[in-house]
Amino acid sequence: MKLTNVFKYNLDAFKSGTRFVINQGGTSSSKTWSILQLLLLVAMKRNGYVISIVSESLPHLKRGALRDFVRIMEGEGILGAETHNKSSNTFQIGNSLVEFFSADDSSKMRGSRRDILFINECNNIDRKAFDELSVRTRESTFLDFNPTSEFWVHEFMQQRKESDYKFIKSTYKDNQYLDAGIIKEIESRREIDPLWWNVYGEGNIGTYEGVIFSNWRSSNSFPETPKRVIGLDFGFTNDPTAIVDVRYSDGELYIDELLYQTQMTNNEIAAFLNSLEGKPLVVCDSAEPKSIAELKLMGVRAIGAEKGPDSIRAGIDIIKQQWMNLTERSVNTKKELRNYRWKTDKNGKVINEPTGFWNHSIDAIRYAAVYLLGSVNKHSVAKIHVRK
Repeated sequence: MKLTNVFKYNLDAFKSGTRFVINQGGTSSSKTWSILQLLLLVAMKRNGYVISIVSESLPHLKRGALRDFVRIMEGEGILGAETHNKSSNTFQIGNSLVEFFSADDSSKMRGSRRDILFINECNNIDRKAFDELSVRTRESTFLDFNPTSEFWVHEFMQQRKESDYKFIKSTYKDNQYLDAGIIKEIESRREIDPLWWNVYGEGNIGTYEGVIFSNWRSSNSFPETPKRVIGLDFGFTNDPTAIVDVRYSDGELYIDELLYQTQMTNNEIAAFLNSLEGKPLVVCDSAEPKSIAELKLMGVRAIGAEKGPDSIRAGIDIIKQQWMNLTERSVNTKKELRNYRWKTDKNGKVINEPTGFWNHSIDAIRYAAVYLLGSVNKHSVAKIHVRK
């Protein structure tokens, strides 16, 4: 088991008996991975412990902390049918139980007590949920987050005695096992996007200033409607291929993240799209005409997105005129929406041009939304049902 500096910081805090261990850090610092490693070792060494690992939704857990925990157990050679109950998302490790559940599961939130709690990306849950969970935790609570802005955890630290918690700030430099290619990618953004670098490179508290989209919410509704297209943004090595199902109903957009994955070939993309019920129209990034032509040859109803002068800002304006309702499983899309911002100049003033980051699903949404709504906007913006 490779243990980073962040693991050691958390181990020291746990061994000292600290009640709350708060991990604020940048991207790739190993916050989540290191805490999961520590909790696995605790489960193996402590008799009869109950450890709860929680985040905003079950899809968020399955694509993040739960998948990482499985990989850690596989690496240690201790994952098996007798240890992992996939239906309940629990692990039996010796006499200890490790359970994964979401903050939107009210029965678990107000249920039985535990010995240790870990809230992953705690900035995505509210203070009330944290209070309900921590008051039922006997020993230690671990928290981690990227500091995109101040939120309740910073107020919490001001309200408590310093002896009640350990604050750990980490960056990619605390992860001595990080791939050189990832380090290069992170450091390449230092001058391009100072606000991104401040949060994700240096682990400092950022600000929501300049965030482009606030007109979105999670929703359990996903209507059947003929006003439906698939948005596709191509990626491969570092950037993911993003595929979203976009629908328009009663003046609102409904969005379901279908795929968000690197290393996808056009053959694999085509097979995925052809498996969708009804074989809907796919609006793709028109900057890749060769890929679109290949998808067509493989039976995909693919077209290039409408582009022209200032098409990105025009598309953003169209999207901003109605609510976006995102399905629970649209985890990566929600993360993009929380981070997609306007650029700032050298004086920190926001300018009317979006950054080139956190935009894969958003670009896919834009292609689809412009196709669905662009013609309506060209004739009369007033025809769209605008929600304040």
